[in-house]
Parts: sequence; structure tokens; C-alpha cells
Amino acid sequence: MTPRAPVDEYLRHLTVERGLAKNTVAAYRRDLVIYADWLEAQGLAGPAGVTEQDLGVFVRFLGADRVPPLATSSVARVLSAVRGLHRFLAEEGAIEADVSRELRPPKLPMRLPKAIPVDDIEALIAAAGGEEPVELRDTALLELLYATGARVSEAVSLNVDDLVDEEVVRLFGKGGKQRVVPLGSYARRAIDAYLVRARPTLSARGAATPALFLGVRGKRMSRQAAWEAIHQAAERAGIAASVSPHTLRHSFATHLLEGGADVRVVQELLGHSSVATTQIYTLVTADTLREMYTAAHPRAR
Repeated sequence: MTPRAPVDEYLRHLTVERGLAKNTVAAYRRDLVIYADWLEAQGLAGPAGVTEQDLGVFVRFLGADRVPPLATSSVARVLSAVRGLHRFLAEEGAIEADVSRELRPPKLPMRLPKAIPVDDIEALIAAAGGEEPVELRDTALLELLYATGARVSEAVSLNVDDLVDEEVVRLFGKGGKQRVVPLGSYARRAIDAYLVRARPTLSARGAATPALFLGVRGKRMSRQAAWEAIHQAAERAGIAASVSPHTLRHSFATHLLEGGADVRVVQELLGHSSVATTQIYTLVTADTLREMYTAAHPRAR
């Protein structure tokens, strides 16, 4: 048996029994192939012959000996997949003991979300504007992303029926978790304009689909197309900072907290399962306040 066989068995478990998305399983596969290749290079037949010491060597390999070495965040991700594999094999009785139980990933540095100012948001959305169907679509997409804090995958997965009414939209987050998020007046107007003046034109170019946002051939808009629409708008707006769909999500949360919104309300709007995740954004606003204080107070420096 090669090291790939238990990996394939685990991936089937993730797909069939746990019902993970295709992209998620593909990410597990990429990480576990690194592990399987390393086991083979070490002359190990598979996870059954691995010791805690071997795993320690593997960690050093990932962060130092591998060419190129992985970033700390990538090392943590690979180790998470390896722990899941060993736990699964132990539960199935394929290995005697789970030697990965004490395996701890390297500590990740605190990474604060990057938000852009409201003026840049307005410039970004204005740069996407126009009267062509694709321009109306892109304006509606950007307005919705900033109005709701939706992930790009959630936005492009929307169907027309997910516009519950003029006031709210229904989003489906990680694990199929549903949440209902208000739409601001700007987003409502942009979506209405797209639905009336652009979507019928795009829809006529392909087979009927319930998708809200359509590509130029009438099919559901892809995540890549959404990224490209935002990138092009940022270039036209002359925004120097790197802008992605997640930038709009970060800006949504940061601007809400700066405006006085309660962190638990923002947690619900973002679809975070833990308020601790949302509280990262409070560090951003605290840093802004600290900078303003230092610049303005006569005895701050």
C-alpha cells in the first residue's frame, strides 16, 4: 500500500459522508499530497508507520527544508489536514493510535483585515458604472458586496428568489448556513436597475437560469469574473491599494463598527460562528482611533 491510498480513502469520506464542497476537498487533496509525497521520500509506507518524532521532522520540512518553504499560515493549514487524516484513520481502526493528537501548528501572526476608506469605496463603485449590461451588473454586484458584507462565493451563488423583498437578501454561508441581511438604498437601486435593464439581455444569451448575476454568455457569473470586475474597477478608480471581493467585506465590517454598530450585530451580518472572529475588526478601529489621538492631542507624543 502506498501513502496515497489512505489519503484517497479520507478524501472519499470527506466527499461522501461529510458532504464537503468540491473546492474544499480539492484543497485537502493538495495539502495531503504534500504529506504523502514526504512519507514516500522518507521510506514510510503510510500514516500507520509514523511516529510523533516523524511528524516533528515533517513540520520542520514544511517551514524550512521544503523548496520553497511554506508560509506559516500554509504550514498550519497542511498540519490541520494531516491531523484530520490521522484522526479518521484511528477512528476507522486503520491505525492503532493517533500520533498527531499533540501536533500543534506554528503560531500565526495577528493579521488585521485590510479595509479601504469610504471615499475609495464610492470611487470604486462609480468606476464600475455605465449603461451597458455588464456595467450595470458590476455596479449591482459591488453595491451588494459592500452593502451586505457577503463573501464573493455567496454573492455569485445568489438566485433571483434570494432577494426576499426590497429590503433584504438571503445569503447562504459556509456549511449552508443561512442568514438574512438588509440591503441599503444604494444597493437596492443598483440591483433594480440591473434586473430591469441588464439581466434580461444577458439571460437571452444562454439557457434559462435562476442565477441573479449572469456572465456575458448568460450563465451564472463565476467567482473569477467577479474578481476581475472588481480589479478593473479599482484600476479605473486609481486606487493604489490591492482590492478584492474580501476588501469590500472587510470594509463593510470596519465601517459598521466605526459607525457605532454592536460587534454581535456585525457578527450576525457577516455570518461568523464566533464573535471572536468579528472582534478582529475592533482592533482595526482601535488602531485608527489611536492614530487620530496621537496626531491630534497636544500631549500624546
